[in-house]
Amino acid sequence: MSDKIFVIGNKKEETVLRKKIPPFDLARESKKELKDLIKKMRVIMKQANGIGLSANQIGLQKRLFVAQVPDERGHQKFYAVINPEIIKTSKEKSASEEGCLSVPSGLFGSVERPERIVLEGYNIEGKKIKFKAWGLLARVFQHEVDHLNGIIFIDRTKHLNKKI
Repeated sequence: MSDKIFVIGNKKEETVLRKKIPPFDLARESKKELKDLIKKMRVIMKQANGIGLSANQIGLQKRLFVAQVPDERGHQKFYAVINPEIIKTSKEKSASEEGCLSVPSGLFGSVERPERIVLEGYNIEGKKIKFKAWGLLARVFQHEVDHLNGIIFIDRTKHLNKKI
């Protein structure tokens, strides 16, 4: 595992980012190592001013992401989802600007995504969890699941913009 976030433009790192990550067997994982990994991913995400980070963005072949997104009242809510899968999406879509910690240089682009999703996965205890998400949370979940499927937001946008 790296403390460094992998970026496109570096051929070796981009190869890792472009690979679809298969689910892993939680029973074979040490809970302590997983907890330590999630803690470390949260620190790396926060240090980079991100709101989501998938394990493959730091070079790990684990189907896992962390996210921290404000709820309706503005309180930060932290998520760690193992083996996430989007099981339902709304027909209604909307476009919004996205950026990515793996896309350097302040590049952003408008990405159209379903407005509402249902995401299933597992928590650190191996219990099945399910989220009904909309708004920013739905967008972040979709962005992170895309990462775990080897897709980067620049693959979904028609125009990249640079923010200064």
